[in-house]
Amino acid sequence: MTTYFTDKSLKFLRALARHNERAWFQDHRDDYETHVREPFQRLLADLQAPLAKVSAHYRADPAKVGGSLFRIHRDTRFANDKTPYKGWQGARLLHERSRQVPAPSFYLHLQPGNCFMGGGIWHPELPVQRRIRQFIFDNPGGWEAAARGPGFRRRFDLDDEDMLVRAPRGFPEDFVFIDDLRHRNFVAWRGIDDGTMLGPRLLPTLAKDLQALAPFMDYLCAALDLEF
Repeated sequence: MTTYFTDKSLKFLRALARHNERAWFQDHRDDYETHVREPFQRLLADLQAPLAKVSAHYRADPAKVGGSLFRIHRDTRFANDKTPYKGWQGARLLHERSRQVPAPSFYLHLQPGNCFMGGGIWHPELPVQRRIRQFIFDNPGGWEAAARGPGFRRRFDLDDEDMLVRAPRGFPEDFVFIDDLRHRNFVAWRGIDDGTMLGPRLLPTLAKDLQALAPFMDYLCAALDLEF
């Protein structure tokens, strides 16, 4: 089986977190390319086949610029933290219509001690939040199957870091999933240990995650009138 990341990948990211400066990064750019970006690009290329089995409408794009990989440079224009680089590398597997309309995406995160795989829609605007909440209210059985099944919940957690203090207005308090309507982000994720990220089981593990996330992603796509 193929391996992608190595100890040197995590070593670079740990060092970047300690030396988050442009001069340091330029001196170590070759390490970034060799141990982080290029193996991530290879992984994205190899994820194309298992992703196609899940959905014909999602893309794993290994392009160096404009593809699935996020830039490691931080946007500091409106941030209090002016450090120029992220201490991690992330990639989104995007819906084919994501450049035209809000759409859920799959996400993979490489960071020492904090690697994870997930899917959903992060920081959607208020009209999108309302559409998803209304869809959950109108289709509670589908939500239970997609996001509350025991198999799914054993593997994934729903993001609960950014929630409304109380349920949004307009929904009855006795609705069975009233607490789920408090979510601002509709995201499911699971941690991946560093050993798995560095080992030969990474690709089949991610392929299983894509399959397991598919009903959840399908539900969110349906809520937003997107194909899955």
